Amino acid sequence: MTDSAFSPATHIEMRRQALAALAARAWPDKLAAVRAIDDDTMIAVDANLQEPARIPGRPDAPELVPPQQVKQRSVQSPEGRAVLLHALAHIEFNAVNLALDAVWRYAGMPEAFYRDWLRVAREEAYHFELLNTHLGTLGHAYGDFPAHNGLWEMAEKTRDDLLARLALVPRTLEARGLDASPLIRDKLIGAGDKAGGAILDIILRDEIGHVAIGNHWYRHLCTQRSLDPVACYAELAQRYNAPRLRGPFNLEARRQAGFDEAELEALQRPPS
Repeated sequence: MTDSAFSPATHIEMRRQALAALAARAWPDKLAAVRAIDDDTMIAVDANLQEPARIPGRPDAPELVPPQQVKQRSVQSPEGRAVLLHALAHIEFNAVNLALDAVWRYAGMPEAFYRDWLRVAREEAYHFELLNTHLGTLGHAYGDFPAHNGLWEMAEKTRDDLLARLALVPRTLEARGLDASPLIRDKLIGAGDKAGGAILDIILRDEIGHVAIGNHWYRHLCTQRSLDPVACYAELAQRYNAPRLRGPFNLEARRQAGFDEAELEALQRPPS
């Protein structure tokens, strides 16, 4: 079954609503579309939806540049803190799109899969709003600084393989946030930005749950396909040229997010 409709009307089923939200360009429209998705509507789990042009929808700003062109500045200055908060807001904006993409793109999963990723989209939207509002206290807004698109580029690489998407986006790139969040929080608090530090605490709390969702569905597919999760991850990371993760690692947060000891041991093993 193929369906090209993606009207944002709330009476349509959940996966089509998610596609409508993903296609929205202006960030206020995207966040409003996420909030409007109806929990009580049906989920057409077996529908193969037609991909529209120009997704994900994104505003004209920020300008997207290669990662090496995204300047880093000292958080001791208001401008430096604004640059950091903007980078975090961009990550959360991309994370909203990634969760919506998981809802509409992959047919044939249990209903719980789609409800899990809708929850993630809502929480990422909340994180974006917190960061953008705080950015406003420094005289800036989302779009004021260049940003890079690395998170979405991995989503593009894995668009045709849900197992790879789960392995390399929530369990790799987003899991990096579990390691980085405490360090960033401490930097902000050290610079006198207690409000920014409190936002990072909220993000870390929620991201543990998001990575746990990625871990759960990754293992679900591994079990379904009779694959060893650790060996499968190593093969997918090599095939898709995933970045080699470097410490320090937030092992406690990773355990809370569902990584087992074999996975943590592999993560810390020196490259051969």
